Amino acid sequence: MAAGTRGSASTGRRRQSVTIKHVAADAGVSLQTVSRVINNGPNVRPAMKERVQASIEKLGYVPSIAAQRMSGSRSYLILAINDRDRTIADWRAREGRDWIDQMLLGGMLTAAERGYRMIFELVDTHSDHVERELGAAIAALRPDGVIVTPPHSENRQIIGLLAESGIPFARIGSKEEGPGIAITMGDEYLAALATDHLIALGHKRIGFIAGPDEYSLAGWRIDGWREAMGRAGLSADGLCQKGDFSFESGIAAANSLLDCPAPPTAIVASNDQMALATLQVARERGLAVPEDLSLISFDNSPVVRFTDPPLTAVEQPIAATVSRAVEMLIDARTHAPSSEPVQIQGELVVRRSTGPARAGDR
Repeated sequence: MAAGTRGSASTGRRRQSVTIKHVAADAGVSLQTVSRVINNGPNVRPAMKERVQASIEKLGYVPSIAAQRMSGSRSYLILAINDRDRTIADWRAREGRDWIDQMLLGGMLTAAERGYRMIFELVDTHSDHVERELGAAIAALRPDGVIVTPPHSENRQIIGLLAESGIPFARIGSKEEGPGIAITMGDEYLAALATDHLIALGHKRIGFIAGPDEYSLAGWRIDGWREAMGRAGLSADGLCQKGDFSFESGIAAANSLLDCPAPPTAIVASNDQMALATLQVARERGLAVPEDLSLISFDNSPVVRFTDPPLTAVEQPIAATVSRAVEMLIDARTHAPSSEPVQIQGELVVRRSTGPARAGDR
């Protein structure tokens, strides 16, 4: 069927059926010329470009990835990888974690705005076959950029493979010197922000439940908490317990803190699951939140808005961070990225789980 006869169909059907071949036929040019126009390629005369653009608009053509890749210089794909075991465990638990959702929100929308697509893959950090897994994905997709998230972003094997491939990549949650674009979410700042909020409410004994050592950001959050405590002239001794981001580890850590001879009157937990665990421990001990114990969480996933009371939480800018990573990877083709780590800052969302310290505890 000729392109002209397709015009009588509905707009929805027309947009779905028009291909690069129809554009080339309507404009009277080759497929390669249409591809060069779509890809802003060189050596296309202005008059020819206008003719092709007019046909694209007339036919309602939406360029496909296949058409864009005809130029051979770009794939128009950004590959984002996340830890397989932890991601699958989170999905199966169905406990409201939204790290992946926020990644996709920020990355896919920004990629689409720039004429790209973002592909999401899971890779096992601890696998002996990680190089083969990632190498196969890169060979199959030929991405123009790769986004790696914690703990992949500090896995030397993965970083080495990406550096050898010559593909631009972004390391989220990493400040280490080395190849790739380092991007953080201001973990020290956010932990200090949460701690300062509690200090302003009169709390002096502020406990902290940290994440596992395999994540550098876990240590950065401890640093931010300690810094805020030190600025206020408060001791942090004996007030930090480590978990592994699981609910069960949060139970153990909260019990350890509250069993201290001088237990904290407020606790900052390094993720929502450990904060929810702390809330449960407080209830089991007959402690009212926030009257007896103020509580702050990291992540701010949807579930913390529906607890009783709703949790004050650090809003990690996951979507904005992945969006920025996509932008920088696309722009890396024409502009050398900064060698300094890029920081995207979040904010503290105050709800009803934090309140003034009791008069005798100030």
